[in-house]
Amino acid sequence: MNMKKRLLFFGILLPLLYSCGSSTKTESKLDISKLEIAGEDEIEDLVAAFIDADSGSTIEIPAGFYELGTQLILDNVNNVTIKGAGMYETVLSFKTLSTGGEGMKIAGNNVILENFTVIDAPGDDIKTQNCDGLTFRGVNTTWSNQDLSKSGTYGIYPVQCKNVLVEKCEVSHSRDAGIYVGQSENIIVRNNYVFENVAGIEIENSDNAEVYDNQAINNTSGILVFNLPGLPKAAGKNTRVFNNLIKENNHDNFAQGVASENGNPITMIPPGTGVIVMAGENVEIFNNQIINHKTAGMAIMDYQITELKVPDHPGWSPYSVNIYVHDNTYERTLAVPDMSKDFGKLITAKCLKSQDIVYDGIIDPAKGTDPTRNPMNICINEKMENLRFSRFIIPEKGGIMDIQVANDPEHFNSCTVEVKTDIKNIL
Repeated sequence: MNMKKRLLFFGILLPLLYSCGSSTKTESKLDISKLEIAGEDEIEDLVAAFIDADSGSTIEIPAGFYELGTQLILDNVNNVTIKGAGMYETVLSFKTLSTGGEGMKIAGNNVILENFTVIDAPGDDIKTQNCDGLTFRGVNTTWSNQDLSKSGTYGIYPVQCKNVLVEKCEVSHSRDAGIYVGQSENIIVRNNYVFENVAGIEIENSDNAEVYDNQAINNTSGILVFNLPGLPKAAGKNTRVFNNLIKENNHDNFAQGVASENGNPITMIPPGTGVIVMAGENVEIFNNQIINHKTAGMAIMDYQITELKVPDHPGWSPYSVNIYVHDNTYERTLAVPDMSKDFGKLITAKCLKSQDIVYDGIIDPAKGTDPTRNPMNICINEKMENLRFSRFIIPEKGGIMDIQVANDPEHFNSCTVEVKTDIKNIL
C-alpha cells in the first residue's frame, strides 16, 4: 500500500474506531410536555403534606408537573410512604430551588418512595440518610441540562442506611453516580435502568450488597465497588454483582472537580470501563454480560493507582483483596482505548487495545512480595477463550514507560472466594 492510500485508509478507519463504542440508543419514556402543570395550591398542599407528615402516613402525589422552589423534607418520621401516580406521571422539578442542595431529603425508618420522578435538583435529586428499612421502587431521577457537567451529583442517594432496596428505577445524567449506596448495610439493587451517568451504580464503603438484573448502558463506567478513605464508615465488604447487562459504557466523563486526598476519584475514571473494583474486599462478580467497552470490561484496582496520597485511616485499606470474577460474558468494541484519563492512557500505551480484565497488580507487602503467588487472592475463573487479561508490573520508581505488562491469568485461576451476604431483613 503506497503512502497516499495508507493515509486515506487511516483517515477513514480512525473516525470509525472512535465512534463505534456506543451504538445502543439510551433514552427515557419521560415526556414532561404531556403533563398538566400543578397550580400554586397543589404545590402548597404537597409541601404541607411533608411538613405535617406523621408516623404511618402516606403522602400521595397526583399526576402532574410540580415546579418546587423549596425542598421536600422528612426529618426522622417513620413508616411513611411517598407515592406518585406513576414514574412518568408525577414529576417533581427542583430547577428553581433557591435554598438547599437536595430536592428531596429523607430521614426515618421504614420509608417507601415509589412511582414518581425527581428532576433538576442543584445537588442530589433524592438523599436519604440514617434510615433503617428503605425502599425505592419505580422512581426516576434525572437532569435536563444540555451541558451534563451542570447536572447534580447523585440521583438516588442512600447513605448511612440499613436494609435498603432499590428496584425498578431509572436514573440518568448524574455527574457522579446515578444510584449511589454509601456507608450502608444490607442492600439490594435490582432491575434498574441506569444510563448517561458518570457511574451507573456505585456501592461504596458498604456491607452485604447484592447488585443484580440491572441494565447499565452508556455511562462512563457501569458498576463500581469502592472503598474510599475518610468516610464515617471506614470500609465495606461482601458485595455480589451478577446477572447484569453492562453495555457500551463509553460516555465522556463529565464529573466536576479534581480528585484529592479524602476526595472522590470519580473524575479519574476513563470512559469505556464496564466494572471497576477499587480497594474492594470480598467481592464476587459473575454471570454478567459485559459488552463493548473501549478501555476495559473490568478493572481491579488499588487506591494507589490513583496516585493520590494514601492516608492512614483506621479500618481502611487501599488494597483490593478476595475478589472473585467468574462466568461473565465479554464482547469487545473496535474502538481504541480512552486516552482522556491517565488509566486509559496506561492501557493504551501498554496493552494497545481494549482489555477484558485489567489488574493493577499492586499488593500489600505485609501479605507477600511475589504477585505471581497471588497474595491478595484475586481469583479469575472466566471460561472465555482468548481472554484479554493484563496485569501491570509497576516499579517503585519511574514513569508510565517503565511499567511492564504480564498476560498471566494462570496465576489467578486456581482459587475461589466465598462471598456471603445477609439480606434476609430486606426480603
